[in-house]
Amino acid sequence: MGRVSKVCDHASVEEIEGLLRMAEGRKHHDRLMVILNAMVDPRPAREIALHVNVSVHSVHLWIPLYNRLGIKGLLGPGPGGRRNQHMTKEEEGLFLKPFFERAAKGEIATVAEIHRALEERLGNALHHSVVYRFLDRNRWRRVRPRPSHVKTDLQEQEAFKKTSQLR
Repeated sequence: MGRVSKVCDHASVEEIEGLLRMAEGRKHHDRLMVILNAMVDPRPAREIALHVNVSVHSVHLWIPLYNRLGIKGLLGPGPGGRRNQHMTKEEEGLFLKPFFERAAKGEIATVAEIHRALEERLGNALHHSVVYRFLDRNRWRRVRPRPSHVKTDLQEQEAFKKTSQLR
């Protein structure tokens, strides 16, 4: 028989049951059920996993996570997201609005100009990759005219220059 899974007393059984009633989804429900089972009837992870209908690996992840960080660590935000953002999406849109308006009029807005304005707004230096990701996130794309037409025939151009009439 395996080792008995034990949990720290970060919260009481009543608190866990209350959170279980207000669980936002299956993810939170399963995690709370594992902790509740380990509190009420400590037994090996295999039995808890079988009872709650989750994998043994999940039980081995969630119990130490709860023991280290408590409820907040167990139910807190998962991986991903924009927790280290400089601005919210709405603020980004408002910041870029004048540049979009200028571009709509046919004026040129360069990445260097946006980079300077962004650094000025935030008050610190930014790596160029941050600015490019910022622009990509807001569907800004780099549009440049080609230096010459794709189907350019230089010999034909020279011949036209020699035979064209000046007006």
